[in-house]
Amino acid sequence: MLMMAALLVLTLAIALGGVGRRITDNASFAVLIGIQAFRLPLELVMHEAARQGIMPAQMSYSGWNFDIATGALAIPIALAAAAGRAPRWLILGWNLLGLLLLINVVTIAFVSTPLVAAFGADHLNTWVADPPYVWLPGVLVPAALLGHVVMLRKISQG
Repeated sequence: MLMMAALLVLTLAIALGGVGRRITDNASFAVLIGIQAFRLPLELVMHEAARQGIMPAQMSYSGWNFDIATGALAIPIALAAAAGRAPRWLILGWNLLGLLLLINVVTIAFVSTPLVAAFGADHLNTWVADPPYVWLPGVLVPAALLGHVVMLRKISQG
């Protein structure tokens, strides 16, 4: 839990600081959206992990995690942004949806820990403590959050 709190603070510091400003100033909407497409194959792998019993089902799209929509929608919206055909309301809507879905899955992950065990003792989220799955909360979740915060900065620039 302390690691996740530290990663949250670090991610927000980067996104809201100088690095985030440089990304905001230099990256196009198409790039910022397109990068989030990594969530589509990630969610497919997570679904397979749930199917194989490695990960609790509530953390996949067969349960309560619908973050696959963020990754799937990132592809056509990034292409539309690259072509200059993505209105600002669409970019903002997609970004807010993705941020809400990220918050949803992080919440599910937290309440699935042994500390809370909201889905029962037989559906615990302990798999992310083992390699290579530790990359999910340690790198991929912060990367997704960083992308959404930077995108909000870019959208607010006008």
